[in-house]
Amino acid sequence: MIITKQKEFKEILKHLEKEGKIFLLGCGECSTTCKTGGEEDVKKIKEALEKEGKIVAGYCVPSAPCIAAKVKLELAKNRKAIESSDAILVLACGLGIQSVKDNLRAERRVHVGCDTLFMGAIDSSGSFFEKCSACGDCVLESTGLICPITRCPKSLLNGPCGGQNKGKCEVDKDKDCAWILIYNELKKQNRLDLFRILKPPKDHSKSTRPRQLTLK
Repeated sequence: MIITKQKEFKEILKHLEKEGKIFLLGCGECSTTCKTGGEEDVKKIKEALEKEGKIVAGYCVPSAPCIAAKVKLELAKNRKAIESSDAILVLACGLGIQSVKDNLRAERRVHVGCDTLFMGAIDSSGSFFEKCSACGDCVLESTGLICPITRCPKSLLNGPCGGQNKGKCEVDKDKDCAWILIYNELKKQNRLDLFRILKPPKDHSKSTRPRQLTLK
């Protein structure tokens, strides 16, 4: 899941200071879960903009605006409202925002309503945690399914640094050392032999950006 936070309203207003009539576009997937671009969030922004004298021509919340086919369908359904607007405010992640721009037929400015934070998982309490960096060279098989690239601030591949103290990270003393967690997990699984295998330096060519994958 892509984790986002909505920009401060005053920043959004600044982006829209030259726009009189605006169309709003949210996201029915990740941004809905993050409460940054779901239908209720879009309605709140609509109300706030109208209080500031803006005209909201309409809104839509595609199930996944980062998927071209889905955003194209919603843009087509709302063509008249979009064409009557000066601009579109997108309340979605960076992928969704760029997808709207790439698939928009009308020449309208597209404005950003959210900051994209990270790719994360959600725990049972509803908190979001970054657990994967999409590095393109997964090591989870040998680290007890705990990613050191993401959860260690130094992205160390061969055990904890000398700064860990009583299982806590020297960079952030409120966080557990990822490699202590990995050690304990492998010990529990009776797989400490994996801990002793020296891993080669990370092959960063696998994470050279921008990346592309074409399915045949």
